Amino acid sequence: MTDISPAALRGAVDLSSLRNRPTAPTAPAQSPAAAGAGAVDIVVDATDESFGQILELSRTVPVVVDLWAEWCGPCKQLSPIIEKVARELGGRVLLAKVDVDANPQLAQGFRAQSIPMVVALIAGQPVPMFTGAVAEQQVREVFAQLLQLAAQNGVTGTLNVGEQPEGQEAPEEPPMPPLHAEAFAAIEAGDYAAAIVAYEKALAENPRDEDAIAGLGQVRLLHRVQKLDLHDARAAAAAAPRDIQAQFDVADLDLAGGHVEDAFGRLLDLFAQLPSDERTPVRERLIELFGLIGAADPRVIAARNRLSSLLF
Repeated sequence: MTDISPAALRGAVDLSSLRNRPTAPTAPAQSPAAAGAGAVDIVVDATDESFGQILELSRTVPVVVDLWAEWCGPCKQLSPIIEKVARELGGRVLLAKVDVDANPQLAQGFRAQSIPMVVALIAGQPVPMFTGAVAEQQVREVFAQLLQLAAQNGVTGTLNVGEQPEGQEAPEEPPMPPLHAEAFAAIEAGDYAAAIVAYEKALAENPRDEDAIAGLGQVRLLHRVQKLDLHDARAAAAAAPRDIQAQFDVADLDLAGGHVEDAFGRLLDLFAQLPSDERTPVRERLIELFGLIGAADPRVIAARNRLSSLLF
């Protein structure tokens, strides 16, 4: 799920096409500045046009790029955690948020095959961090590794993070619904079972709660994979191609690692091999994972089409 090592600095993503793009004018509050300049917000919205200056800033401080979309449920789980951890570092990193729907060139440049996807930039070079939502403790550990790697590469600056000028306070975030807040607190504590219970209660109150649906799917996945060993799971699945649970385990690990098509393909292949009276659990798991990725995702559309062809 994470890959943050010196070797990752070499050619992970080709950003050369973005390096020399003209930078569109931005308001002072949105323009990231180097250490010693005016106070800045360390969380900025990056666009296809403005990314050049962010890329250059990565020579001063590590830049964490969060690729997200409004329709992406897991993004709503991960992005607040990343922003919280980034702000706590007090200017030692810049967080650049990229709406992949509005900025297709950046999405293509980062090869964003699935989101949420988080990539760091150190001296203009990309370092993969996460694909898929992860718990806060893991986010903190990877940020710590990022700062160590940045120091090894001479990127040790600090942004001048001042207080907001009077009258320009950031708008207050609306409070989470109580059960969502309960689930979020449980996720931060690593208690996925409690988070599942909270989201299930939220859905019992409002079955159309899309955030709760997405959150429940994500936390169920985290709960399932937290004690799995990838090598052991793959060996078990290879030894028993029709063992439903063994195939479920590898599909979960693939999805958690960002290999969405591999996960869907494995379960669809299993569905095709099983007799009709044994297929229901596989169909239900596929539908759950479709909801986790999002109905508009082209990989979900393709997998749904194949599932329909296998059903009829």
